[in-house]
Amino acid sequence: MGDTGTGERARQAGRSVYSASQRAGRASAAAAGGAGRFVHRLTGASGAGRTGLSNLIELSAAGGVGDAFVAVALAGSLFFSTSVDQARGRAALALVITIAPYAILAPLIGPLLDRVKQGNRYILMGTLVARGLLCWGMASAVHPSNSVALLPAAFGVLVLQKVYGVTRSAVTPRLLPSEITLVTANARANLASLIATSAGAGIALGVDKISGGDGGGAAWVLRVGTAIYLAATILGLRLPERVDSTEYGGTMGIGPPGAGDTAAATSAPAGTSVRRRRIFTLPRVGPVVGEAMRANAAIRAFYGFMLFFLVFILRSEQFGHTSDAVALGGLAIAVAVGGILGTTIGSALRSRAPQAMMFTVIGLTTLVSIACAILFGLWSVLVVALAAAVSQTLVKVALDSILQREIPEETRSSTFAFSETLHQLALVGGGLIGLLLSLTGSGFAGLTVAAVGLALALGWLLLGRRRRILRSRRASPATATGSRRV
Repeated sequence: MGDTGTGERARQAGRSVYSASQRAGRASAAAAGGAGRFVHRLTGASGAGRTGLSNLIELSAAGGVGDAFVAVALAGSLFFSTSVDQARGRAALALVITIAPYAILAPLIGPLLDRVKQGNRYILMGTLVARGLLCWGMASAVHPSNSVALLPAAFGVLVLQKVYGVTRSAVTPRLLPSEITLVTANARANLASLIATSAGAGIALGVDKISGGDGGGAAWVLRVGTAIYLAATILGLRLPERVDSTEYGGTMGIGPPGAGDTAAATSAPAGTSVRRRRIFTLPRVGPVVGEAMRANAAIRAFYGFMLFFLVFILRSEQFGHTSDAVALGGLAIAVAVGGILGTTIGSALRSRAPQAMMFTVIGLTTLVSIACAILFGLWSVLVVALAAAVSQTLVKVALDSILQREIPEETRSSTFAFSETLHQLALVGGGLIGLLLSLTGSGFAGLTVAAVGLALALGWLLLGRRRRILRSRRASPATATGSRRV
């Protein structure tokens, strides 16, 4: 009888556990479904769901999760497993290597994408599939480490990420609803990607920890990343047909093109200049686009400088009883919060004057940098890192909207590719200068150099804008006089 009672209690306990697991599973599924519905409502607000823009944003966010897994797997122990000097050398090498994909992006891939009139949906999906396959290959090469197989695959992933980004930016105007501006659309896409990437990085770190870390953990992170890329590809099937229709480009809720830029970008009828374009010909841009690119390059250089300078300053300089690990964690949080805050502000502003927003952001960031240089300390480091992240996000959103508004369909992809290349060069240049100045070990000196550099860039941009306005005013009376004579 005792055995029978024990067996019955065991069966009851098993049924209870099974029932509890069922309830937990249903609760988890409901929570996941609710989160999915919330994200879908967020991306589909203001008509984005009607035009299909929400589908493009969700596809980009899903791909961003896979990108985060690759980044975590490849990052390894870049900063913490070696001395400061060795980490500085590795960081400089990593910065230089990031330029490599752009060597073919601007002169080759951008013009090729310009020639694609149909099939943008399959380009977006194809880059995800290809990234997944390369990710699977890297999983077998990362442990044991096989640099001959690993580095080319990593290079391919970087190139495909840029191809996806250029294509997405080029087709966004086709899906723009009339209720929002391009600044809002770009900010919303960046916010969704940033949140997805941050969440993906956290999950990837958990996978790496559970699977034992080191090379074995990285391999499992890459395997899971493969599954994420392939699953994300399915979302591409939901993209609307207007992704491949040029009749929507540049006309939905973005206002008229800026004076001078469209004419400078293409003086021939639509399609004529494209047929004559050569693969390695860089795009020509007008004064408004050129000004926006220079402003973004200045901010990107400032952001790269701050990011790499502050990382090594926090490792070498003590702030009271705060350890370098805690200080670096605070820096990472400040940068992440700055990115989210910048995209949120960009989405809320609904700006139709992105040029004014760019100059305002650069001016405010210059003032913050000067104040933080004077009051250098741990809190000023976190504040200037936050300001750098917010500014580079807002200026990039404004630049993308200007390119989407001013550049015609025929040259939009190559212009975006050229823009991305220019700004990566600026980021790398600023980062290398930051690494060099970190050798001084003086936070005050580094922040002072950054503040002075940003102030000079702002003055140069304002001077160039003033000259352009004066030339336009001088040309207007001459044009009017000629009209009256005719």
